[in-house]
Amino acid sequence: MKKFKFNIQGNAYEVEILKIEDNQAEVQVNGTNLMVEVDRDLIPSKTPKLVRTPAVPSTDFSPSTSRTNPPGGRKGSGVVKSPLPGTILSIGVKVGDAVKIGQKLLVLEAMKMENNINSDKEGLVSEIKVKKGETVMEGQLLLIIG
Repeated sequence: MKKFKFNIQGNAYEVEILKIEDNQAEVQVNGTNLMVEVDRDLIPSKTPKLVRTPAVPSTDFSPSTSRTNPPGGRKGSGVVKSPLPGTILSIGVKVGDAVKIGQKLLVLEAMKMENNINSDKEGLVSEIKVKKGETVMEGQLLLIIG
């Protein structure tokens, strides 16, 4: 474990601590192994507790405001928002098209994966807010279904 060199009253000693259990230590003094009893308990040092502040992404303007609709909640007033940041690869509908629940509206590439964005409501596409190749952020409005 650890090696020490002591000079006591002109005599040189080489001491190596081999192992320690509770208050018993096995040491080697000038090549001779000895069992030594320590007169106080050896207390292991405590690991300090790491306290971190909660991380808030730099893209959040107000972290307390939800940027997307909850899965079981009401689905807004005819809007489709981006569930995550990415790039629009293709748009499968045009203004005036009738869409049904579950119909593929567009394809979003995020983290090198293609994600289909499906309709969660029925109606007519009244406005498309993005173009093919455009980069979008989480919660950004993609299209409006009227």
